[in-house]
Amino acid sequence: VQLQASGGGLVQAGGSLRLSCVASGIVFESSFMAWYRQAPGKQREWVADITSGSIPEYRDSVKGRFTISRDNAKSTMSLQMNSLKPEDTAVYYCKARYSGFEHWGQGTLVTVSS
Repeated sequence: VQLQASGGGLVQAGGSLRLSCVASGIVFESSFMAWYRQAPGKQREWVADITSGSIPEYRDSVKGRFTISRDNAKSTMSLQMNSLKPEDTAVYYCKARYSGFEHWGQGTLVTVSS
């Protein structure tokens, strides 16, 4: 199983980034997918998730700013992040849950400057 996250970078506050996570080795369309993040010196936290039926959930602090989506044909999950804030700075990780197992990607760094 491999989850390849990409799309991170440096952006000014108020800007946008789009993260992608490409999965292989799992039946993507049957997988529960999620984004987590870990800021420096803090614990990893859940950001958003999307069910196999494309039902999304978001943590309160990103509601209205972030949009999670999936493209089953491309085995890809995305996170569109708008109106970014300095507190969104973190390494973002994608996670897949399939057949009772969880798998993590390597993370992509998002830095939001004030």
